[in-house]
Amino acid sequence: MRTPTEAGVVSGPAVADVDLRHHGDVEVRGEGDLVDLAVNVRAGTPPAWLKQCVADSLDGLAAYPDGRAARAAVAARHGVPPERVLLTSGAAEAFVLLARALRVRRPVVVHPQFTEPEAALRDAGHTVGRVLLRPSDGFRLDPGLVPDDADLVVIGNPTNPTSVLHRAADVVRLARPGRVLVVDEAFMDAVPGEREALAGRVDVPGLVVLRSLTKTWGLAGLRIGYVLAEPAVVAELSRAQPLWPVSSPALAAAEACVSPRALAEAGHVAHRVAAERRYLVDGLGQLPGVSVAGPAAGPFVLVRVADGLVVRERLRERGFAVRRGDTFPGLGARWLRVAVRDRGTTDAFLGALRGVLAGGP
Repeated sequence: MRTPTEAGVVSGPAVADVDLRHHGDVEVRGEGDLVDLAVNVRAGTPPAWLKQCVADSLDGLAAYPDGRAARAAVAARHGVPPERVLLTSGAAEAFVLLARALRVRRPVVVHPQFTEPEAALRDAGHTVGRVLLRPSDGFRLDPGLVPDDADLVVIGNPTNPTSVLHRAADVVRLARPGRVLVVDEAFMDAVPGEREALAGRVDVPGLVVLRSLTKTWGLAGLRIGYVLAEPAVVAELSRAQPLWPVSSPALAAAEACVSPRALAEAGHVAHRVAAERRYLVDGLGQLPGVSVAGPAAGPFVLVRVADGLVVRERLRERGFAVRRGDTFPGLGARWLRVAVRDRGTTDAFLGALRGVLAGGP
């Protein structure tokens, strides 16, 4: 049996060794001529009907936001009572609320994953432990790696940046009385059928599920997400929010994005993304010295090359922005994250990457 240290469990101030605040938007900020493969927001969004919904809400801007209808719509979408729903200004706000409002002694974050949860915990004064999943294990979750005394555990599913979809049964094994289990499902609606989702489960003790509406629907600039949790946890997080934390246009978008029409469209998009991802992975597999973590399940893939930082810069010279991997705990300079796009964009990207790897100008 592996010991905790051998299994990749680290904790304490010494682990704050990467830029946890580096995100994909930095790769393209101020660089309008780059093809954006660094940000995981779906291209070509929001759709026209959603833009119109947001535009129609502007007539009510003189009134203070009323989140009751949107909260009820989200609750109905997941089959839970409204008391189990908290609307937030994007999933990022939810991480801050969890870090500030909950009284925990030993929080642990399962990495590699989105770095904002750990950053929020550290900003709130917590000492954060890390469980580092290994590429040799396919970055798959082993619940036995998480320390028994961890009273807050954060994991993504499917995980950013690895694109790994953990089995729901394995994630549930992390739950226990006295522990808060936070599952970031920001990309779950990009998984056909949302298999392995825990949103809507009420039988898992301490479960907190985070959802984002910014990825599939292209609402990163509007900031809207939500938390699904036990009513007592929702009430505690709500007390930490300011008054009117979600704007009226964001509330209108939330209600629209959980409508039957939107759910049907999201389902079609998930199947299309899966097909485009297979095309990208197949193309990457034909390039020498390139490997893809997986099997991938999200709208992005994690790629390993000999020198990711050099490859990233040379791709920029050819007009493509990809996300560096060395700012994710548990990865390093050999890793890059690439968003899934349409086949024309993918073909152009693969051609550029082929040229970089061949050492061409």
